[in-house]
Amino acid sequence: MTDEEIISLYRSGQGEKAFREIVSAYSERLYWHVRHFVGSHEDTNDLVQEIFIKIWAALPSFRGDSKLFTWIYRIATNETLNWLNRQKVRAFLKFESLDKGMDRIDEDPYFNGDEAQRLLLKAISKLPRKQRTVFTMRYFEELSYEDISEILSTSIGALKASYHFAVEKIRAELGALD
Repeated sequence: MTDEEIISLYRSGQGEKAFREIVSAYSERLYWHVRHFVGSHEDTNDLVQEIFIKIWAALPSFRGDSKLFTWIYRIATNETLNWLNRQKVRAFLKFESLDKGMDRIDEDPYFNGDEAQRLLLKAISKLPRKQRTVFTMRYFEELSYEDISEILSTSIGALKASYHFAVEKIRAELGALD
């Protein structure tokens, strides 16, 4: 079902069916979108559930000014970044460090990648948040700069620069491993 058909379904009074279609269409994509930032399977699952609750609550306010896809990704990205900020505060209050980033991937029983993937994810986790966000959306999710611009409310030029700097930092990080 297309996004337009889902919105038509919702506007025709079949809200629950439309929401089920949204969940069906976006569950896996949102899982991987969030997982690239969060790292943990359990935290990702919890956060994706919270995101769908937020989408359900906000669905009546969807005006159609943007594509449903970018609207959903904006909610998911904002919720994920808010979650990461809360984790930083909790770590600060416990006098812990979140600088470990994707180091948790070493203990994740759900990670089934090879050593190269592990090293790439660790390098990405060291990027500043904006660069990590742009790199993840462009590289892993293959989103266009136009869609990323709409999701993050940032100019395409700034996104291209962020992506370029992210790639250079990742190359340097992986090159230092030689």
